Amino acid sequence: MIHAAHASRYHWGEVGEQVNLARGEWQVSRVYAVLGRGEPALYHARRCLEINEANADGREEWDLGSAYEAMARATSVAGDRAASDEWKARAVGELVRIADAEDRQVLEQDIATLP
Repeated sequence: MIHAAHASRYHWGEVGEQVNLARGEWQVSRVYAVLGRGEPALYHARRCLEINEANADGREEWDLGSAYEAMARATSVAGDRAASDEWKARAVGELVRIADAEDRQVLEQDIATLP
């Protein structure tokens, strides 16, 4: 799973746009979080957030909320409950900015799986 996520991120780095890189970092962070590996989950969640923040014009409405969700999940796995709660609140706050109901539902479902 780890190798597949890193390979996907690598290939998007070769042919994709900044938004694809951010999503690749989100995916790698998620895999590490699922496996209970807080430090690499945090590293990749931070990269996802940094890329999204630097690419405001190139991202979709849900990308920033997903980056916040990744930070919430990674900080939780890393054992920082207070930070996780803060990032979760930011992710929830982004839901109102997502006009498309299906996109909003995907993020809502991810947020619902946070501790």
